[in-house]
Amino acid sequence: MRLSGKVAIVTGAAVGLGRAVANRFAHEGAAVVAVDTNVQDGRAAIEQVRKDGGCGIFVRADISDESEVMAAVAVAAAEFKRIDVLYNNAAVLFHDRDVHAHELDLETWERTTSVNLRGPFLCAKHVIPFMLKQGGGSIINLGSPTGLIGCAPNLTAYSASKAGIFGLTRVMAASYARDGIRVNAVIPGTMDTPMNDLLLLDPKKREEYREAVPMGRLGVPADIEGLAVFLASEESSYCTGGFFTCDGGLTAV
Repeated sequence: MRLSGKVAIVTGAAVGLGRAVANRFAHEGAAVVAVDTNVQDGRAAIEQVRKDGGCGIFVRADISDESEVMAAVAVAAAEFKRIDVLYNNAAVLFHDRDVHAHELDLETWERTTSVNLRGPFLCAKHVIPFMLKQGGGSIINLGSPTGLIGCAPNLTAYSASKAGIFGLTRVMAASYARDGIRVNAVIPGTMDTPMNDLLLLDPKKREEYREAVPMGRLGVPADIEGLAVFLASEESSYCTGGFFTCDGGLTAV
């Protein structure tokens, strides 16, 4: 198993991409700490991990709140004595409220950036001291094509928050490379997950998004798992500061 003996915190682990990665990490031998505000689905995710023979716990936390992040990290450390992987997956996307900059209300901007950018920063801030003591670790941030190119002109706050993720990834990669802490970003394309339910509910819109992908299909949670395991494992020991796309070729054209 490629992650045997490792402890991995996965944020946003209750549903979608986060849940898939948490399950795969456990299958690969990691002890998983699933962090989410969705208690019902978060607990169900860990129950499934245990039924499948894996090891994990669920911790309810809002990653935009530093005190809750600190508490979640403390629980992980107390339970498993170390933290090897931080998978910063949790994010919010308000399709119906995230609009052009001059129309965007401050509340939507603040909530989006607080979860999508402040949250990963806070998680890294409080996990890194454990990684420093251990002599290394892997931090994986979830980006988006919207943070690289202007492909979502209606999603001002979301795009800006994901652009920030790329800056955070690069500066932390440079800062901690000599400490054995690797920091990389995964860039999913248009994924058929609960986050995009509202976007993909209309069959016409769904077809438009599917057709825009060179591979001719939307992504699914299983598509991201292997890349996540690679970046969490020692197989990627020389990879840091990288942006790894998993988008069916969306950003290649």
